[in-house]
Amino acid sequence: MRKTIIAGNWKMNKTPDEATALINAIRPVASGANCEVVVCPTAVCLPAAKEALAGSNIKLGAQNVHFEKSGAFTGELSVDMLKAVGVEYVIIGHSERRQYFGETDETVNKRTKAALAGGLIPIVCVGELLWERECGITNEVVARQVKLALFGVSAEDAKKTVIAYEPVWAIGTGKTATADQADEVCGVIRATIASLYGAEVAEEVTIQYGGSMNAGNADELLRKENVDGGLIGGAALKAPDFGAIIAAAK
Repeated sequence: MRKTIIAGNWKMNKTPDEATALINAIRPVASGANCEVVVCPTAVCLPAAKEALAGSNIKLGAQNVHFEKSGAFTGELSVDMLKAVGVEYVIIGHSERRQYFGETDETVNKRTKAALAGGLIPIVCVGELLWERECGITNEVVARQVKLALFGVSAEDAKKTVIAYEPVWAIGTGKTATADQADEVCGVIRATIASLYGAEVAEEVTIQYGGSMNAGNADELLRKENVDGGLIGGAALKAPDFGAIIAAAK
């Protein structure tokens, strides 16, 4: 059985006090969940989040990680730094990082390998632009991103990696891929992993859907064969909505 993972990407929202309040509201709705629940606050909130999560079933994630252990990399955080504050998961290659901060397929690969080597679970984001979907090359774009992200990653480490399909045109726009579209592309991702490592490995990899999953559409999306969870943006900032998505992950 593949692990179902519902992860909240808080993006650049919440102060430490606000993060504590949100976690306290999420704890009851996540209690007894039939899936892995992860929250990914900003770096400045990680210590407060660790304290607020103590004794709960919710895991702590970060929104980025650097591929070097230390050095002149202003504004970056290493694997060891994240682990020191209780981080277990880390988002890598989100489209906002690619669009605004110069993330490339090469640096996504480096960050993924560094996270795996250091014992973090990477949530690697892939997805096409609206123009690429309209041109009919979604499958090629997503397969390429997966192959480059996993270049040099062993089969055992690939099993530990989470892939999040986030169509760029659906992130923060209110637009959502249909459940069939999401399942189709998640299936392409799984087939790509199978081509690299074999079907057995591919069947173990958790593939999430992002792109404006919310309380209203989560049930339909999560019922699809190849959708193993969600990487949640705006809905993760509201405990009732996040709770509804967790409940849908049966």
